[in-house]
Amino acid sequence: MREAQIYRKGVLAGILTEDDGEYRFCYDGTYLAQEDALPISLTLPLQADPFVSLILFPFFDGLIPEGWLLDVALRNADVSVLDRMSLLLLCCKECIGAVSVVAINSEEDTADV
Repeated sequence: MREAQIYRKGVLAGILTEDDGEYRFCYDGTYLAQEDALPISLTLPLQADPFVSLILFPFFDGLIPEGWLLDVALRNADVSVLDRMSLLLLCCKECIGAVSVVAINSEEDTADV
């Protein structure tokens, strides 16, 4: 299982999880309680229930670089172009725009180090 904290303008908005080929995005309760809370995307409106998909949500996939920038990332990391979650975690901590993605290191990940 891999997880990432999703921030909107520096504020924790929710958690993205990939587990056994299933993706989940759930807004953080504290974020939802804010009067001025905005969705991170029009395709992911504010709601307490998690969004579930068998593919990486198009909004998050759209954050992954393309072209020569993707080529640079692939050359410098042992990641397949098909592993969209790994690319998201690798490349999207400091995105252009309001949303950033920060990997949550699980105990499984740190046990391998």
